[in-house]
Amino acid sequence: MLAAIAEHARTAPHRSAVKDTERELTYDQLITHAARMATALAASGVTEGDRVALLLPNSVDFVVAALATLWLDAIFVPLSVSDPVARQGVIVRDCAPTVVINTDNFGELAASEAQHPPGSLHPAHSHPNIGAYIIYTSGTTGTPNGVLIGRPAFAAAVADTVDALSIGPETRTLCVSPFHFDGSFGTLFPTLCSGGSIVIRPRDALLFPRTFFRAVANEGITYTGFSPSYLRLLLNSPELSTMSDTSLELIALGGEASSAADIEAFWAVAPQVTIFNRYGPTESTIAVTHKRVTPEMVKTGTITMGQPHDGVTFHLFDESSQLVDEPDTVGELFIGGDQLMTGYWGSPDLTSEVLRTDLVDGETLYRTGDLVYRDASGDYVYVDRADRVINRSGVRISLIELGDTLRNLNGVSAAACVTFDNEGQLGIAAFIVTDDPQSSLDLRQSTRRQLPDTMLPDRIVLVEELPLTNSSKLDERRLLTDAGLVGLSPHFVAE
Repeated sequence: MLAAIAEHARTAPHRSAVKDTERELTYDQLITHAARMATALAASGVTEGDRVALLLPNSVDFVVAALATLWLDAIFVPLSVSDPVARQGVIVRDCAPTVVINTDNFGELAASEAQHPPGSLHPAHSHPNIGAYIIYTSGTTGTPNGVLIGRPAFAAAVADTVDALSIGPETRTLCVSPFHFDGSFGTLFPTLCSGGSIVIRPRDALLFPRTFFRAVANEGITYTGFSPSYLRLLLNSPELSTMSDTSLELIALGGEASSAADIEAFWAVAPQVTIFNRYGPTESTIAVTHKRVTPEMVKTGTITMGQPHDGVTFHLFDESSQLVDEPDTVGELFIGGDQLMTGYWGSPDLTSEVLRTDLVDGETLYRTGDLVYRDASGDYVYVDRADRVINRSGVRISLIELGDTLRNLNGVSAAACVTFDNEGQLGIAAFIVTDDPQSSLDLRQSTRRQLPDTMLPDRIVLVEELPLTNSSKLDERRLLTDAGLVGLSPHFVAE
């Protein structure tokens, strides 16, 4: 990866590599700044395999610090600047970084005048078992777990993304997702390795759609990527119409299930934009599939995941751990191949629970917890999380499909379904955004005309918006808390 960036610095030194609202670096300047910081980190005691925590916002500084860490064959650990100090402390204690880079000490570390830090830019310099980064999962139900991604897995994921999306020197990328979320790496690193240009805007500012639209227009953006929840945020903006006359060519959606209705609504304004659906848990490095969305998919309402990258394998199993080979039969997805994580940092027991070696001879497989099926063409189709498909009164209900049904009601602009503790039973709360001043009773009557009683939500809550987490996913915890409800984890029960 560093070798590719260094080659762009040699052949196109003055091409813009990365810019934020404060400064811009060419490829030559980016390599120079990364080299200087790598020298300073080495002087601070950072050596091969050490962790370097990055408590930095989305910025040019983050990019420089990440590359400097990789230069030393060390492991960068992104931290969320918006997380509570207590959570940041839990992560720092767990990964025990040699250095924590923040906005206070970045300038001092970047001030080194040295041009050539120890180590080579050639990828062969890195031992295959050396880690690249650690991403900490949300930890909403307990202590955050650090997902350690190795150099080969990182390199394979970046190369596959470049190939699938045809990213190149002319690409101008807007980074939307926060850099402590690995989905952002699908825009950041493939662009740099291809000689393209990165544009960064403050994460908080991007929660206002006008910031996104103006950045796309003013910076000549051709590529960006974000979650389907963020797309819904953009769809509700009056400035959406500006997308009809921009240079934007490509959007990659990931992190959640994509909605055909949302894509159709976006294409109604900007039909020139190609949209890819990408899939990949954090434990399988950024994304393991990329599928171009077609009008036919939108028409049928089924946005497929496509097929795994070269070097990645998919296996479906039923609840008895038996392989599911038949098309159109739902099973839990297990992933194998060269994009798997090394493991959970400092948690061998947890690692052994999800990295299985007893299911397919000669393969290590990651248990995703996702229910999918393979269609007749060989493409895989996401159904839901195994723990978000419930069985109530003998009826199996996908909370995603239920939300889609509610979004199709007249006057409803957004909807999401979440499970809650309904007097000791598993209840379904529907949170609905509507422009029509309907009451919950009116919506329930409309819903009853669409669904059988066994699938009706137990609560319908009208909200002004569906809040997002700092990784642009639906903030279910906040929805439940604001409504005075207590969450209850559902369990998948096979029929």
